[in-house]
Amino acid sequence: MSHPHPAKKSLPLHWKMLIGFVGGTVLGLCANFFAADAEWLKTLTTYVADPMGQLFLRLLFMLVVPLVFSALILGVVEIGDPKSLGRIGGRTLFWIMTVTTIAVSIGLAAVNLVKPGEGLTPEQRARLMEEAGKHSDRVASATEAAHNLSGMEVLLNIVPRNPIAAAANNDLIAVMFFALMFGIAATLIRNRATEHFVLVCQGVYDICLKLIDWVIRLAPYAVAAMLFSVTAKLGLDVLLLLAKFVATAVGAMGVHFAVIFPLLVWLVARRSPLKFLKGAQPAIVTAFSTSSSSATLPTTLMCAEERLGVPRRVSRFVCTLGATANMNGTAMFEGIAVLFLAQFYDVDLSLAQQVMVLGLCVVGGIGAAGVPGGSLPVIASILLMFGIPPEGLALILGVDRLLDMCRTTVNVTGDLVLSTVVARGEPAEAEGTMDIEAGERALPGH
Repeated sequence: MSHPHPAKKSLPLHWKMLIGFVGGTVLGLCANFFAADAEWLKTLTTYVADPMGQLFLRLLFMLVVPLVFSALILGVVEIGDPKSLGRIGGRTLFWIMTVTTIAVSIGLAAVNLVKPGEGLTPEQRARLMEEAGKHSDRVASATEAAHNLSGMEVLLNIVPRNPIAAAANNDLIAVMFFALMFGIAATLIRNRATEHFVLVCQGVYDICLKLIDWVIRLAPYAVAAMLFSVTAKLGLDVLLLLAKFVATAVGAMGVHFAVIFPLLVWLVARRSPLKFLKGAQPAIVTAFSTSSSSATLPTTLMCAEERLGVPRRVSRFVCTLGATANMNGTAMFEGIAVLFLAQFYDVDLSLAQQVMVLGLCVVGGIGAAGVPGGSLPVIASILLMFGIPPEGLALILGVDRLLDMCRTTVNVTGDLVLSTVVARGEPAEAEGTMDIEAGERALPGH
């Protein structure tokens, strides 16, 4: 009598991503160590690894705008009445400001303690300045953007003149504002036409999730390709010259990630930090690999709803908003970079000026774009305010990709922490929410 063989269990996707992550990193470091200047390595990264990574990122970015628009509208509609929206929105803003302030404070304290910008020999300074010349174009672009970055302009840009143009330019803050207004109006107008519109948004959201499910299957291979490319091209000599700066930044982010986040999850959200980290693992790996909070948003939403059990109406609102506004790692890095360059150029910042830097970094972290390198114009604008040469940005660009991966990991983990904290004490279903499933059943043919 033959017994059917049990179906082999497939390895979970997040484990495949971890394997790709480790494999790509190890191969890239080996290639960098043994053949850093080889022509074949340059060809491999330029024509194979980089295009694979970029294709994966483009597929994710392609879905970000429709996902953000539909998720935010559905989140607002499911929250229901404006009173509940105000409560959740207020708690979200409070925790964003509080945790970001803690993050920047840790970063500033670390720089003052370690002083990574001091003690460099004249030879090391000369080497760094020579290396900095390779990044003059990016610095010029960031400085130009900083000159155009005024507080009033940033405030006005939240409201889009043309929401279609904002979507085309990937201006997520403007898209979010438009979606919030649409969602609030949809909750106040209770008629059949509005229910149809909400169902269309639900359809768009479901389609985006299905497409993301297809795209994310490529993640292990894309992660391996991106990590191989980054580590193979990483200037190890520059990394050694900036070892104190890198160690300070990574150490400060590590403290925030390993101490502050678990404390918030344990004391405020009343959850197990270990179970939280296990549930957040796919988003953490994706964030580190892509260096983009926006590209990681689909995975963040999946982790919040399916693995951490955050109510949909909270996760859709908080995680979508957090992908642009909740930037703990970015704000911390901005503060660290400003103080490091102040030390490098012997610009003495008083305690009052450092407190001002803290405030600017908290606000700048909220406004920074959730894409790779999105914080550079903000850092350049803060440097200009305190008379620190913005050209100094070029000093840290050689190691920025590595640090960008670390700060994006902190940003995305912060979004998931925020969603669990805000969800604490919220009812599973709020009174007055629009029942999307009931509306779907009421449609012809259902």
